Amino acid sequence: MPRKSALSIEKLAELPAAKLAQLVLDEAERNAGFRRQVKAALAAKSGPEGIAKLIDRRLSGLERAKSFIEWDKARAFRDDLQSLTDTIEAELAPAAPDMAIDRFIRFIATHEHVFERVDDSSGHVQDVYYLAIISAGKLTAQLSASEAALMPDKIMARLGETTHGYLADLAKAVAPHLPQSTLAQWDTDLNATIKERKAEEAKLSTDRWHYSMTSQWSDMRQTIAEARGDIDLLIALESAKEPHLQDVQGIAERLLGVGRATEALDWVRKPGSRAKGQDDELSPRKIQLEARILEALDDKPAAQALRWQCFESRLSADILREYLKMLPDFDDIDAETQALKLGLSHPVPETALRFYLDWPRLDLAAQVILQHYSNWDGSHWHSLPKTAGTLEHEHPAAATILYRALLDDILKSARSKAYGHGAKYLGKLTLLAETADPLLPKEVMGHEAYLSELRKKHGRKTGFWGRVE
Repeated sequence: MPRKSALSIEKLAELPAAKLAQLVLDEAERNAGFRRQVKAALAAKSGPEGIAKLIDRRLSGLERAKSFIEWDKARAFRDDLQSLTDTIEAELAPAAPDMAIDRFIRFIATHEHVFERVDDSSGHVQDVYYLAIISAGKLTAQLSASEAALMPDKIMARLGETTHGYLADLAKAVAPHLPQSTLAQWDTDLNATIKERKAEEAKLSTDRWHYSMTSQWSDMRQTIAEARGDIDLLIALESAKEPHLQDVQGIAERLLGVGRATEALDWVRKPGSRAKGQDDELSPRKIQLEARILEALDDKPAAQALRWQCFESRLSADILREYLKMLPDFDDIDAETQALKLGLSHPVPETALRFYLDWPRLDLAAQVILQHYSNWDGSHWHSLPKTAGTLEHEHPAAATILYRALLDDILKSARSKAYGHGAKYLGKLTLLAETADPLLPKEVMGHEAYLSELRKKHGRKTGFWGRVE
């Protein structure tokens, strides 16, 4: 069959201009999104003012619109929004970054109005706004100092009272690109606004909960402090938060990064505070940071003791690697041997299994599975099939235990949509039976007895047995 000729700019340039124009016109009649792109390209011929005028008309329409977007039109609506931001970035930004960033800010400010009109449970519309925020941040770097100095006022005028969080997100995107003097003035203005708003709210009744913008503005002050390199202000603002809301690990990491290890240790050990993504004293991420701080303070024994304590509790492969790396030569061999034994007696078999898979020691992973043959939950379909597949060639008995757990859960719950997977698991069990049966714990029945029991319990599930046959 002859290969189709690939399109390229060079080949299209060979076509007569009138023919190309007709093709563009025909497609523009069929495709609304393409039609808007063509209009934008034509408007750009008259300079940035022409394309800005076209963008402004589309923004005005977006701001005025009130009708709810039905689910079957949500994708087209999302594409229309994306087309608008693409036009700002591709057509206006190269010619006039300051004009483009004004339109981005105006577009981002429509988010609350837009979210009231569309069910965006998929998050696709939100993605368009996040990308616009990223684009605005990149464009800020192209502004002159005088243009950049106007950014805070423009942002606050459009988004200063919005509650969705995009105000803080936009501040985070643009702050690294603003002059230091602009950042200092923005922080001063925010501080004054926060004090004024808090004074107003203090006069309100305290009997009911109400949302305050001051929290988002305070987060913006921290963003600005970070962009200015003012770690003391960053810490002061974090300290002003309720203890359970403080990002103790984030502050500790920053302090360690600037050589203030003693303060970093105080922060990472703060009781009752929030550790981003972790909420306990022996979480591996927290321990890794605290150990690094202790080493910076020249207390290596305490750092190692902490790592070992965390490993004993969590069986974290990453923590163990750090622990062994810090040991003298040859000591690490004995320590690794001791560590590998711990998993076999750990009270949580799932934790031990994950550790041996991560290390990796598949023989010990198989031993854990066989030791706790009745423990495995077949509803963990997101992880057990992969584990069983990893083990089935060298450790067929352990794989058999897991495949049976998966199949039993499917049939017990009568999950007909998963019968295809169940039939596959039974096929695996049949293939593994000859080598697996002699290696199973004595309390576990062989394959033929298991199959007989399966037919006795679930013989009427014809949908499943039909898949098997």
